[in-house]
Amino acid sequence: MKWLIASLLALTMVSAAFAGEDPYIAVVGNDVDANGFYFSPKYEQFLYDQDLFSVPVCFGTTFPLVTPQTRVGGAGCEQFRANSPINQPEICDTLGIVNGVGDFTFFGEPNAVIRKQNSGYFEWFIRLPKKPDGEINIVIQCGVLKPNAFAFEEFDSVLLCAAETGERIGTGFCTRDQVDAGVNPIINTSLPKITAIAYPGPYSLGFAPFHLTAYKNPSNYVLTTNAAGAMQNNGSLQILDGSANSRILLKSCMDKTILAKIPVTDQVNAMGETEADLEAGDLIFVRLDVPINNTVDIYCHSQSARLQGIGESPF
Repeated sequence: MKWLIASLLALTMVSAAFAGEDPYIAVVGNDVDANGFYFSPKYEQFLYDQDLFSVPVCFGTTFPLVTPQTRVGGAGCEQFRANSPINQPEICDTLGIVNGVGDFTFFGEPNAVIRKQNSGYFEWFIRLPKKPDGEINIVIQCGVLKPNAFAFEEFDSVLLCAAETGERIGTGFCTRDQVDAGVNPIINTSLPKITAIAYPGPYSLGFAPFHLTAYKNPSNYVLTTNAAGAMQNNGSLQILDGSANSRILLKSCMDKTILAKIPVTDQVNAMGETEADLEAGDLIFVRLDVPINNTVDIYCHSQSARLQGIGESPF
């Protein structure tokens, strides 16, 4: 009998150990349904069916609400919002075809666009498919073109007129302006600003929403706090609050990764908000604000933002 009990205990311990930690990738909607145009076979392994994990795409009807700017998702669901319509093609597909005015054939997702010298925003609400056990990568991938490039070059535009945010545009068509030594080649005030906030989900013990804090990369990765123990913005940390110090530079059709520190219960951030441990099903809100002096055309869609990390396996 003692041998049997010992064997059962050992089996239980081994099973728990096997559960382990594994990578996850999360997008708006059920992650397993993510568009394969954006993911290699290696990444597709980590796009899970949320229903199998009992992590609902939709939970309740009060948050997030549907607004006039909601483009994908319903009340209480993972969502994508933009202040412009989704009526643009995926300019990152170089094999796309223009069939007629506003009629396109392409791989990927339809986009919303914010053009040069226009302000605007994109927003994503994404549920964590697993309880995160490490830092959370917020990955942004949008199409970025020099002004009006698609109107002339169509799906060849990204091969001829690819751009990056904050770029100094030259006087000719699809040209970048050169600068002299000592002049910043980037117009930093034209860069988009990012906000990221955590909200409790169906399995949370409950917490007030709080802004995530990013590690600057490269940096010394020091968790600098003041005398009261609250984190401070400095050479290694920046709270993602949409301020001037939360600007990011996007390159056309390429990943931009922001490394968010894993929230820790009772840790106070630079805004005086108290963090909490996150659970599977908690919502991460990501907002990209584009300023009025934007110099390029920015195309984003519902899967342009994703969360990546390592989390607790549910089985």
